[in-house]
Amino acid sequence: MRAEMENIVAAIGKSLKLLGQRMDWETAPHRLEEFNAMIEDGDLWSDPARAQKLMRERQMLMDAVETYRRIERELNDNVELIELGEMEGDKDIVAEAEASLKALKEVAAAKELEALLDGEADGNDTFLEINAGAGGTEACDWAQMLQRMYVRWAEKRGYTVELQSEEPGAEAGTKSCAYKISGPNAYGWLKSESGVHRLVRISPFGKGTRETSFASVWVYPVVDDNIEIEVAPNDIRIDTYRSSGAGGQHVNTTDSAVRITHLPTGIVVTSSEKSQHQNRDIAMKALKSRLYQMELDKRNADINAAHEAKGSAGWGNQIRSYVLQPYQMVKDLRTGHETSDTQGVLDGDLDAFMAATLAMDVAGKSRAEARAED
Repeated sequence: MRAEMENIVAAIGKSLKLLGQRMDWETAPHRLEEFNAMIEDGDLWSDPARAQKLMRERQMLMDAVETYRRIERELNDNVELIELGEMEGDKDIVAEAEASLKALKEVAAAKELEALLDGEADGNDTFLEINAGAGGTEACDWAQMLQRMYVRWAEKRGYTVELQSEEPGAEAGTKSCAYKISGPNAYGWLKSESGVHRLVRISPFGKGTRETSFASVWVYPVVDDNIEIEVAPNDIRIDTYRSSGAGGQHVNTTDSAVRITHLPTGIVVTSSEKSQHQNRDIAMKALKSRLYQMELDKRNADINAAHEAKGSAGWGNQIRSYVLQPYQMVKDLRTGHETSDTQGVLDGDLDAFMAATLAMDVAGKSRAEARAED
Protein backbone atom coordinates (compact mmCIF):
# COMPACT_ATOMS: atom_id res chain seq x y z
CA MET A 1 0.00 0.00 0.00
CA ARG A 2 1.30 3.44 -0.93
CA ALA A 3 2.43 5.77 1.85
CA GLU A 4 -0.33 8.23 1.00
CA MET A 5 -2.97 5.55 1.50
CA GLU A 6 -1.36 4.42 4.75
CA ASN A 7 -1.70 7.98 6.04
CA ILE A 8 -5.35 8.11 4.95
CA VAL A 9 -6.08 4.79 6.66
CA ALA A 10 -4.41 6.09 9.83
CA ALA A 11 -6.48 9.28 9.71
CA ILE A 12 -9.72 7.31 9.36
CA GLY A 13 -8.64 5.08 12.23
CA LYS A 14 -8.00 8.16 14.37
CA SER A 15 -11.48 9.49 13.60
CA LEU A 16 -13.00 6.11 14.45
CA LYS A 17 -11.16 6.07 17.77
CA LEU A 18 -12.55 9.47 18.71
CA LEU A 19 -16.07 8.48 17.64
CA GLY A 20 -15.82 5.39 19.79
CA GLN A 21 -14.60 7.38 22.79
CA ARG A 22 -17.34 9.97 22.51
CA MET A 23 -20.16 7.40 22.46
CA ASP A 24 -18.40 4.94 24.84
CA TRP A 25 -18.40 2.20 22.21
CA GLU A 26 -17.85 -0.62 24.71
CA THR A 27 -21.21 0.03 26.41
CA ALA A 28 -23.17 1.42 23.43
CA PRO A 29 -24.85 -1.86 22.34
CA HIS A 30 -25.98 -2.54 25.93
CA ARG A 31 -27.37 1.00 26.30
CA LEU A 32 -29.22 0.61 23.02
CA GLU A 33 -30.83 -2.59 24.32
CA GLU A 34 -31.93 -0.69 27.43
CA PHE A 35 -33.48 2.06 25.30
CA ASN A 36 -35.34 -0.54 23.21
CA ALA A 37 -36.70 -2.17 26.36
CA MET A 38 -37.89 1.17 27.75
CA ILE A 39 -39.80 2.17 24.60
CA GLU A 40 -41.71 -1.10 24.75
CA ASP A 41 -43.15 -0.03 28.12
CA GLY A 42 -46.88 0.57 27.61
CA ASP A 43 -46.87 3.46 30.08
CA LEU A 44 -44.07 5.36 28.33
CA TRP A 45 -46.33 7.87 26.59
CA SER A 46 -48.21 8.74 29.76
CA ASP A 47 -45.39 11.27 30.14
CA PRO A 48 -45.00 12.70 26.59
CA ALA A 49 -42.05 14.95 27.47
CA ARG A 50 -40.07 12.06 28.94
CA ALA A 51 -41.05 9.81 26.03
CA GLN A 52 -39.90 12.33 23.42
CA LYS A 53 -36.61 12.87 25.26
CA LEU A 54 -36.07 9.11 25.43
CA MET A 55 -36.81 8.68 21.74
CA ARG A 56 -34.38 11.47 20.80
CA GLU A 57 -31.61 9.95 22.92
CA ARG A 58 -32.25 6.51 21.45
CA GLN A 59 -32.16 7.84 17.89
CA MET A 60 -28.92 9.74 18.53
CA LEU A 61 -27.29 6.60 19.91
CA MET A 62 -28.59 4.49 17.00
CA ASP A 63 -27.21 7.00 14.50
CA ALA A 64 -23.84 7.07 16.27
CA VAL A 65 -23.58 3.28 16.35
CA GLU A 66 -24.56 2.94 12.69
CA THR A 67 -22.09 5.65 11.65
CA TYR A 68 -19.26 3.93 13.53
CA ARG A 69 -20.06 0.51 12.05
CA ARG A 70 -20.42 1.88 8.51
CA ILE A 71 -17.09 3.72 8.57
CA GLU A 72 -15.34 0.72 10.11
CA ARG A 73 -16.89 -1.62 7.52
CA GLU A 74 -16.00 0.57 4.55
CA LEU A 75 -12.47 1.06 5.86
CA ASN A 76 -11.85 -2.68 6.19
CA ASP A 77 -13.49 -3.50 2.85
CA ASN A 78 -11.43 -0.98 0.90
CA VAL A 79 -8.16 -1.94 2.58
CA GLU A 80 -8.86 -5.57 1.62
CA LEU A 81 -9.66 -4.52 -1.95
CA ILE A 82 -6.36 -2.65 -2.26
CA GLU A 83 -4.44 -5.63 -0.94
CA LEU A 84 -6.30 -7.94 -3.31
CA GLY A 85 -5.79 -5.62 -6.28
CA GLU A 86 -2.07 -5.29 -5.56
CA MET A 87 -1.70 -9.07 -5.30
CA GLU A 88 -3.48 -9.60 -8.63
CA GLY A 89 -1.97 -6.58 -10.34
CA ASP A 90 -5.42 -5.05 -10.96
CA LYS A 91 -4.77 -1.30 -11.04
CA ASP A 92 -8.45 -0.45 -11.62
CA ILE A 93 -9.54 -2.14 -8.37
CA VAL A 94 -6.74 -0.41 -6.47
CA ALA A 95 -7.61 3.01 -7.93
CA GLU A 96 -11.31 2.59 -7.14
CA ALA A 97 -10.62 1.51 -3.55
CA GLU A 98 -8.17 4.36 -3.03
CA ALA A 99 -10.75 6.87 -4.28
CA SER A 100 -13.29 5.40 -1.86
CA LEU A 101 -10.84 5.72 1.04
CA LYS A 102 -10.18 9.38 0.20
CA ALA A 103 -13.92 10.06 0.25
CA LEU A 104 -14.32 8.07 3.47
CA LYS A 105 -11.62 10.15 5.13
CA GLU A 106 -13.68 13.30 4.53
CA VAL A 107 -16.83 11.64 5.88
CA ALA A 108 -15.00 10.36 8.96
CA ALA A 109 -13.46 13.77 9.65
CA ALA A 110 -16.88 15.43 9.41
CA LYS A 111 -18.42 12.88 11.79
CA GLU A 112 -15.47 13.34 14.14
CA LEU A 113 -16.22 17.05 14.36
CA GLU A 114 -19.91 16.41 14.96
CA ALA A 115 -18.98 14.07 17.80
CA LEU A 116 -17.17 16.90 19.54
CA LEU A 117 -20.44 18.81 19.87
CA ASP A 118 -21.91 16.91 22.80
CA GLY A 119 -21.94 19.61 25.47
CA GLU A 120 -25.05 20.36 27.50
CA ALA A 121 -26.18 23.20 25.24
CA ASP A 122 -24.19 22.54 22.05
CA GLY A 123 -27.30 21.63 20.08
CA ASN A 124 -29.06 24.91 20.94
CA ASP A 125 -29.50 28.05 18.88
CA THR A 126 -27.22 30.88 19.95
CA PHE A 127 -26.94 34.57 20.58
CA LEU A 128 -23.84 36.32 19.25
CA GLU A 129 -22.77 39.79 20.39
CA ILE A 130 -20.05 41.95 18.85
CA ASN A 131 -18.67 45.07 20.53
CA ALA A 132 -16.07 47.46 19.17
CA GLY A 133 -13.13 47.85 21.54
CA ALA A 134 -10.02 49.98 21.64
CA GLY A 135 -9.41 51.86 18.40
CA GLY A 136 -12.30 54.31 17.91
CA THR A 137 -13.64 54.48 14.35
CA GLU A 138 -11.15 51.83 13.25
CA ALA A 139 -12.57 49.44 15.86
CA CYS A 140 -16.17 50.16 14.81
CA ASP A 141 -15.25 49.37 11.22
CA TRP A 142 -13.58 46.15 12.40
CA ALA A 143 -16.71 45.20 14.37
CA GLN A 144 -18.74 45.63 11.18
CA MET A 145 -16.29 43.38 9.31
CA LEU A 146 -16.82 40.72 11.98
CA GLN A 147 -20.59 41.12 11.57
CA ARG A 148 -20.25 40.31 7.90
CA MET A 149 -17.89 37.39 8.60
CA TYR A 150 -20.23 35.64 11.04
CA VAL A 151 -23.36 36.27 8.99
CA ARG A 152 -21.64 34.74 5.95
CA TRP A 153 -20.44 31.76 7.99
CA ALA A 154 -23.98 31.14 9.30
CA GLU A 155 -25.62 31.52 5.89
CA LYS A 156 -23.18 29.04 4.34
CA ARG A 157 -24.40 26.49 6.89
CA GLY A 158 -28.02 27.23 6.13
CA TYR A 159 -28.62 28.79 9.54
CA THR A 160 -31.25 31.46 10.17
CA VAL A 161 -29.74 34.82 11.15
CA GLU A 162 -31.83 37.43 12.98
CA LEU A 163 -30.47 40.85 13.94
CA GLN A 164 -31.59 41.58 17.51
CA SER A 165 -30.06 45.00 18.07
CA GLU A 166 -27.47 47.29 16.53
CA GLU A 167 -25.79 50.55 17.52
CA PRO A 168 -23.88 52.26 14.70
CA GLY A 169 -20.48 53.82 15.23
CA ALA A 170 -20.21 57.61 15.58
CA GLU A 171 -18.54 58.00 12.18
CA ALA A 172 -18.56 54.56 10.55
CA GLY A 173 -19.04 50.87 11.24
CA THR A 174 -20.80 49.33 14.22
CA LYS A 175 -20.31 50.08 17.89
CA SER A 176 -22.27 47.02 19.01
CA CYS A 177 -24.72 44.47 17.65
CA ALA A 178 -26.44 41.25 18.65
CA TYR A 179 -27.73 38.37 16.54
CA LYS A 180 -29.76 35.26 17.12
CA ILE A 181 -28.43 32.41 14.98
CA SER A 182 -30.63 29.33 14.65
CA GLY A 183 -29.66 25.92 13.33
CA PRO A 184 -28.32 22.50 14.38
CA ASN A 185 -25.42 22.86 16.85
CA ALA A 186 -25.27 26.63 16.32
CA TYR A 187 -24.01 27.26 19.85
CA GLY A 188 -21.69 24.26 19.76
CA TRP A 189 -19.86 25.64 16.74
CA LEU A 190 -19.83 29.31 17.66
CA LYS A 191 -18.95 29.03 21.35
CA SER A 192 -15.25 28.88 20.49
CA GLU A 193 -15.49 32.38 18.99
CA SER A 194 -15.99 34.14 22.35
CA GLY A 195 -13.06 36.44 22.99
CA VAL A 196 -11.19 39.44 21.64
CA HIS A 197 -10.37 39.58 17.93
CA ARG A 198 -7.43 41.77 16.86
CA LEU A 199 -6.99 43.34 13.42
CA VAL A 200 -3.78 44.82 11.98
CA ARG A 201 -4.06 46.72 8.67
CA ILE A 202 -3.43 49.95 6.82
CA SER A 203 -6.11 52.45 7.87
CA PRO A 204 -8.89 52.83 5.26
CA PHE A 205 -9.77 56.26 6.64
CA GLY A 206 -7.14 58.31 4.86
CA LYS A 207 -4.40 58.04 7.49
CA GLY A 208 -2.18 55.73 5.47
CA THR A 209 -0.77 54.31 8.70
CA ARG A 210 -0.82 50.79 10.06
CA GLU A 211 -3.49 50.51 12.76
CA THR A 212 -4.37 47.88 15.34
CA SER A 213 -8.05 47.49 16.23
CA PHE A 214 -9.94 45.28 18.67
CA ALA A 215 -13.48 43.93 18.93
CA SER A 216 -14.95 41.47 21.40
CA VAL A 217 -17.29 38.61 20.52
CA TRP A 218 -19.53 36.94 23.07
CA VAL A 219 -21.52 33.80 22.29
CA TYR A 220 -24.12 32.22 24.59
CA PRO A 221 -26.85 29.61 24.02
CA VAL A 222 -30.54 30.32 23.52
CA VAL A 223 -32.39 28.80 26.44
CA ASP A 224 -34.95 26.31 25.18
CA ASP A 225 -38.12 25.05 26.87
CA ASN A 226 -36.25 22.21 28.54
CA ILE A 227 -34.11 24.60 30.58
CA GLU A 228 -35.75 26.50 33.41
CA ILE A 229 -34.24 29.82 34.45
CA GLU A 230 -36.14 31.85 37.04
CA VAL A 231 -35.74 35.63 37.09
CA ALA A 232 -37.25 37.39 40.10
CA PRO A 233 -39.17 40.58 39.17
CA ASN A 234 -37.32 42.50 41.88
CA ASP A 235 -33.99 41.56 40.29
CA ILE A 236 -34.60 43.40 37.02
CA ARG A 237 -35.10 46.96 35.84
CA ILE A 238 -36.90 47.51 32.52
CA ASP A 239 -36.33 50.76 30.63
CA THR A 240 -37.90 51.85 27.36
CA TYR A 241 -36.36 54.32 24.94
CA ARG A 242 -36.62 55.47 21.34
CA SER A 243 -35.19 53.21 18.69
CA SER A 244 -32.59 54.68 16.35
CA GLY A 245 -31.90 53.93 12.72
CA ALA A 246 -34.15 53.07 9.80
CA GLY A 247 -37.77 52.29 10.40
CA GLY A 248 -39.81 55.36 9.66
CA GLN A 249 -41.75 57.77 11.81
CA HIS A 250 -43.03 55.14 14.22
CA VAL A 251 -39.51 54.11 15.21
CA ASN A 252 -38.40 57.68 15.78
CA THR A 253 -41.34 58.83 17.89
CA THR A 254 -42.31 55.78 19.99
CA ASP A 255 -40.46 54.47 23.03
CA SER A 256 -40.53 50.92 21.66
CA ALA A 257 -36.97 49.73 22.36
CA VAL A 258 -36.45 47.82 25.61
CA ARG A 259 -33.44 47.57 27.90
CA ILE A 260 -33.44 45.05 30.76
CA THR A 261 -30.84 45.30 33.53
CA HIS A 262 -30.30 42.32 35.82
CA LEU A 263 -29.38 44.02 39.07
CA PRO A 264 -27.56 41.15 40.88
CA THR A 265 -25.17 40.50 37.97
CA GLY A 266 -25.16 43.82 36.11
CA ILE A 267 -26.09 42.08 32.84
CA VAL A 268 -27.77 44.44 30.36
CA VAL A 269 -29.70 43.24 27.29
CA THR A 270 -31.54 45.29 24.69
CA SER A 271 -33.89 44.80 21.76
CA SER A 272 -35.07 47.44 19.32
CA GLU A 273 -37.72 45.93 17.06
CA LYS A 274 -40.86 47.96 16.32
CA SER A 275 -43.09 46.24 18.90
CA GLN A 276 -42.41 46.95 22.56
CA HIS A 277 -44.13 43.70 23.53
CA GLN A 278 -41.90 41.79 21.13
CA ASN A 279 -38.84 43.57 22.48
CA ARG A 280 -39.68 42.59 26.07
CA ASP A 281 -39.96 38.96 25.04
CA ILE A 282 -36.71 39.02 23.04
CA ALA A 283 -34.79 40.83 25.78
CA MET A 284 -36.07 38.52 28.51
CA LYS A 285 -35.05 35.45 26.50
CA ALA A 286 -31.63 36.97 25.96
CA LEU A 287 -31.30 37.68 29.69
CA LYS A 288 -32.22 34.12 30.61
CA SER A 289 -29.72 32.85 28.08
CA ARG A 290 -26.99 35.02 29.58
CA LEU A 291 -27.83 33.78 33.08
CA TYR A 292 -27.82 30.21 31.83
CA GLN A 293 -24.41 30.78 30.24
CA MET A 294 -23.11 32.02 33.58
CA GLU A 295 -24.35 28.82 35.20
CA LEU A 296 -22.68 26.76 32.47
CA ASP A 297 -19.47 28.66 33.12
CA LYS A 298 -19.53 27.70 36.78
CA ARG A 299 -19.87 24.02 35.92
CA ASN A 300 -17.56 23.95 32.91
CA ALA A 301 -13.98 24.94 33.64
CA ASP A 302 -12.98 25.15 29.97
CA ILE A 303 -15.77 27.55 29.01
CA ASN A 304 -15.22 29.54 32.17
CA ALA A 305 -11.51 29.92 31.39
CA ALA A 306 -12.34 31.07 27.87
CA HIS A 307 -14.67 33.80 29.14
CA GLU A 308 -12.24 34.90 31.83
CA ALA A 309 -9.48 35.10 29.21
CA LYS A 310 -11.66 37.29 27.01
CA GLY A 311 -11.38 40.24 29.36
CA SER A 312 -11.50 43.75 27.94
CA ALA A 313 -11.29 44.33 24.21
CA GLY A 314 -7.65 45.33 24.07
CA TRP A 315 -4.04 44.16 24.28
CA GLY A 316 -3.29 40.92 26.09
CA ASN A 317 -6.77 39.41 25.86
CA GLN A 318 -7.07 38.45 22.20
CA ILE A 319 -7.88 34.92 21.04
CA ARG A 320 -7.21 35.51 17.34
CA SER A 321 -5.19 37.93 15.23
CA TYR A 322 -6.07 38.98 11.70
CA VAL A 323 -3.04 40.58 10.05
CA LEU A 324 -3.62 42.22 6.66
CA GLN A 325 -0.42 44.31 6.62
CA PRO A 326 2.57 43.88 6.21
CA TYR A 327 1.71 40.22 5.49
CA GLN A 328 -1.47 38.15 5.24
CA MET A 329 -2.16 35.86 8.20
CA VAL A 330 -5.01 34.85 10.50
CA LYS A 331 -3.81 32.97 13.58
CA ASP A 332 -5.69 31.58 16.56
CA LEU A 333 -3.62 32.25 19.66
CA ARG A 334 -5.18 29.37 21.61
CA THR A 335 -4.52 26.51 19.20
CA GLY A 336 -1.84 27.92 16.91
CA HIS A 337 -3.99 27.19 13.86
CA GLU A 338 -3.29 29.70 11.09
CA THR A 339 -3.92 30.46 7.44
CA SER A 340 -2.73 33.01 4.89
CA ASP A 341 -6.17 33.04 3.24
CA THR A 342 -7.32 36.14 5.08
CA GLN A 343 -10.03 36.97 2.56
CA GLY A 344 -11.50 33.49 2.85
CA VAL A 345 -11.69 33.82 6.63
CA LEU A 346 -13.31 37.26 6.41
CA ASP A 347 -15.79 35.73 3.97
CA GLY A 348 -16.83 33.22 6.63
CA ASP A 349 -14.44 30.27 6.22
CA LEU A 350 -14.11 29.62 9.96
CA ASP A 351 -14.71 25.89 10.29
CA ALA A 352 -11.03 24.96 10.56
CA PHE A 353 -10.51 27.42 13.42
CA MET A 354 -13.59 26.18 15.27
CA ALA A 355 -12.60 22.55 14.75
CA ALA A 356 -9.09 23.15 16.10
CA THR A 357 -10.50 24.67 19.29
CA LEU A 358 -13.03 21.89 19.74
CA ALA A 359 -10.34 19.26 19.27
CA MET A 360 -8.10 20.99 21.82
CA ASP A 361 -10.93 21.08 24.37
CA VAL A 362 -11.74 17.39 23.85
CA ALA A 363 -8.08 16.44 24.23
CA GLY A 364 -8.09 18.27 27.56
CA LYS A 365 -5.10 20.40 26.61
CA SER A 366 -4.40 23.85 27.94
CA ARG A 367 -3.76 26.64 25.49
CA ALA A 368 -0.09 26.67 26.45
CA GLU A 369 0.21 22.95 25.72
CA ALA A 370 -1.53 23.33 22.36
CA ARG A 371 0.76 26.20 21.36
CA ALA A 372 3.83 24.23 22.47
CA GLU A 373 2.85 21.31 20.23
CA ASP A 374 2.23 23.63 17.32
